[in-house]
Formats: sequence, C-alpha cells, structure tokens
Amino acid sequence: MTVKQTDGVKIVTIGGGSSYTPELMEGLINRYDQVPVREIWLVDIEEGKEKLEIVGEMARRMWNASGHDVQVHLTLDRREALKDADFVTTQFRVGLLAARIKDERIPLSYGMAGQETNGAGGIFKALRTIPVILDIVEDMKELCPDAWLVNFTNPSGMVTEAVMKYGHWDKVAGLCNVPVIAMMSEPEAIGKTPEDLTYRFAGLNHFHWHRVWDETGREVTRDLIEAFDRLGRTPGTPANIFDVPFYREQLDLMDMIPCGYHRYYYRQQEMLEHMLEEAQSQAGTRAEQVKQTEDELFELYKDPNLDHKPEQLARRGGAHYSDAACETIASLYADKNTHIVLTTRNNGAIPDLPEDVAVEVSTLVGKDGPKVIPFGALPAGERGLLQVMKAMEQCVEEAAVTGNVGALLEAFTLNPLITAGETARQVMNELLVAHERYLPQFAPVIEQLKQDGVTVKDERVRRLMEEGQ
Repeated sequence: MTVKQTDGVKIVTIGGGSSYTPELMEGLINRYDQVPVREIWLVDIEEGKEKLEIVGEMARRMWNASGHDVQVHLTLDRREALKDADFVTTQFRVGLLAARIKDERIPLSYGMAGQETNGAGGIFKALRTIPVILDIVEDMKELCPDAWLVNFTNPSGMVTEAVMKYGHWDKVAGLCNVPVIAMMSEPEAIGKTPEDLTYRFAGLNHFHWHRVWDETGREVTRDLIEAFDRLGRTPGTPANIFDVPFYREQLDLMDMIPCGYHRYYYRQQEMLEHMLEEAQSQAGTRAEQVKQTEDELFELYKDPNLDHKPEQLARRGGAHYSDAACETIASLYADKNTHIVLTTRNNGAIPDLPEDVAVEVSTLVGKDGPKVIPFGALPAGERGLLQVMKAMEQCVEEAAVTGNVGALLEAFTLNPLITAGETARQVMNELLVAHERYLPQFAPVIEQLKQDGVTVKDERVRRLMEEGQ
C-alpha cells in the first residue's frame, strides 16, 4: 500500500477536458514542493476532444506561469496515458451534461426529485459510471499496478465502493469537496478560524454528518447549530444546493450537523418544489444552468493570456475541489498524516455498518493510505437512515455490474426520494430508454421496453435524444 518515491511524479487525469481541470492544476502547483510533478496526462474521449484541447492549453499556460518544468500531455488514448502512472484521478461524466439533464428532467416530469447524485438521477449516474471505472481499474492493474486511484467522479461513494468490491482494488480514495467547504466556511459563524477547530465526519458520500471541537477540546457542535439558527442559513452549503434551513429541533436531537445534501431528505417537499420551479423557469434545471456556466468557462479558457483559475469556476459547484484531491495526493506521497474526509473502507469507523463497506469518514492520510478515525454509533434516527441508504447503494452497484433489473427495482424501492410503485417503475423505464447508449448491461431489458412502446414524455429530453445525445 506504500506510495513509491520517484524522481518525479506522473499524474493521469481521466476526464481531463473537464471545466474542473484548472482547479486541479492550481492545487498541484500550490503543492509542488510536496509533490514534485514530472508530467501530467489529461485524458478524454472523442466527444470531449475540443474541450480537452482548450483546457489542456490553459493547463500548460498555468504550469508555464508557475515556473515549474512540468510536461502536460493531451490524449484520447487512456492506455497510453496510464503506463507507469503514480496517481490516477478520475473526474469524468458518462454521457456528458446531456445525461445529467435527463437524470434531472425525467424524474421531475413525474413529480420526483431530479438531482445529480440523489434519487433516481443519482442511481442512473451510478449505473452509467461504474462499468467505466471498473474498465479503468482493469487497465491500471496491467499498466500501473502501484498507482493510487483518486476518484472524484460522482456518485463518489458508490463508484468508490464498486472499485473495492467488484474491481478488487484497494488503493482507492473517494473524494468530495462538501466536507472541505464545511470546514472552511463554518468556523466564522462562531468567531473561529478553520485552524481553531477539529472536525469529525461520518456517513456516506453526500449523506454524512459531523461534530466539531475547539482548540481547548470543548465540543462546539451546538454552538454552531445555534449560530446557524441565528443566521437563518448554513455557511458551508455548496453553491448548487438550495439553502432551506434544517429544523432546529431535529438538529438538537441528533446533536450533529448534517451535510448540505441532507436537505433533499430532511426538507424533501421544499427541495422538490424548488427543483420543479427551476425546471419550469427560463434558467432550467441545475444541469442546464451548469451547461451555461461551462460554456462561459470554456470561452474564458480560450483566452491565450489566461494562466490562472478564473473566479467564475466557483459557480460550477467545485469550490475547494483541489483542496480535497491535491491534498490527498500530497498526503499519500509526502506521508503528511493529514486529516482528510474520504470514502474508504469502514474498518470500524461507524459500528452501525459492516466493516467492509465504503463510508465517508474522517481519516489520517499518509504513505500507507488512509486510516479511519472512529466516530462511534449514530443516534437511532440517523442510524436507520444510514443503513437504508447503504442497502440502496449496494443494490445500485449490483445492478450496474450485472444488469439485474430486480436489483434496480429494489434500489428504487429503498431510496427515500422515490415513491415506490408503478410511477417509480415508469420513471425507471424512461431513464433506461433515455440512457440506452450508456447502459449495455441492460440491453435486453431496454429492447423489450422499446417494443412495449415506452417513450420519454419530457419534451427537452426527447429533443436531446433526437439530436443523438
């Protein structure tokens, strides 16, 4: 499990044409004294070639401006890039943003939550992504068997667990910027700095809770809850999440702070109403808003004089991405023993779940990988929710690998954001047909659905399908 020391580090980024890449470059430049990068390979697919070239040239300008001698390679050949890599980061989206629009609009057309990593949309993102990440792992076993896989691809928890369970690859760390945003943004509410406070996280990706202590060792979780109540908002809520307040009585009972994504579960009605309102507005769903932001970002990236990350990137929802991804790489390579919140094997951190499942928890990261920090048992309500969500995730992972529609139906039944029954089955069937190109494991099922006349009713989704997206 130990990271090998080399004369220079080779980093490969799958999904290198992403608008997030400048954030990653900035993080690596800032940590060059800890991670002496020799070469970076940005990898993408044919459909992403234009964006890869645009963002790749910007990455080169950023490194040139840094004064460090780092070679940035661009390629559509993943195997060429992976050979002898030290770290492989993943930030890809199967089906591009058109797939996310389908994930959001189809459930919303039936009055269910349409969201990238939660509900029916999150399930289908996992179905498309898991087979691809497992193919990447097979290439890594052959071409860079000593490399660490640092996964930022959503839904990060399920993708990372699939790598461990079905890919049989232990050198993987699942990442998310949500804990970093919380740790950077919350302290000010009680007159503290991030350096003053100690955080402990436990749960699943986009479904975790945390507690906090000050520099004297006194727990200040309740102080933060009271401060948020006074403010009427929760500092640290990601830019892409509608900040409806949590109920104070519920926070007092759990004596923990939920992550921003818990709003989809604790305030389901209000979040659904907000999503439906957005979908019917000129701005459109979050996916359509992101597409517009990305278009604007890539216009900026074309500027031959731009050699630093633009401020507009924060609107994309990726704030502090580099703090998560690059600090993990630096901690693994330089044996920093840093506190980082990762998706990794439970190993007793949360006694309410089996030891071998993937959880998102506080860890100390050094050259031998992450070591979990025990959190302890959760309160009854949170324990029940957590166990249901983990069962749901494992059904999704099984369906993604096997194409078993029974496992998929089971996941739909368990997911709290899906009203189980015939309507849910209609949503599932429409999503299967809409994503046919990226779900070969379900080919026989989809063919039968088409023969049965299953069609997509949302007009914008139909238009995307007609355009071959």
